[in-house]
Amino acid sequence: MQYEPAMSRDELIEFATKTYFGNVDAKNLDAVLDCFHDEALLCTQTSFTRHSGKAEIKRMFEDFLGSFEKIVHRDFTCTVDETNGRIAASFIAELTDADGGVTVLNNTNFWRMRDGKFQEVYVYMSGANVLV
Repeated sequence: MQYEPAMSRDELIEFATKTYFGNVDAKNLDAVLDCFHDEALLCTQTSFTRHSGKAEIKRMFEDFLGSFEKIVHRDFTCTVDETNGRIAASFIAELTDADGGVTVLNNTNFWRMRDGKFQEVYVYMSGANVLV
């Protein structure tokens, strides 16, 4: 099913890189969850992990945000399908744990938008899945 486009190219990039990842990096759980529809789907394709609905996505983010002292998403390269409300971004995720250990991942996300929020998110992760 295709949804009506509601955001421009620049708005899609802003939403994915600043609104969404900016709030992930700031560990602002409520603002992160506001990016998703109630029945959204988040799949980590490289580990066949699936979180369906806002309650499962919330639990996953609570665990993820609690696992790292510092989270940084950077160096985004975005490809946008403005007509169909889709965006893909390749980026670096740099995660620092409580002991100072750093995990660096080269990831790509694919987002399908509906009414200005994520309906579907597909994550391809270069290392072990941190979104369990």
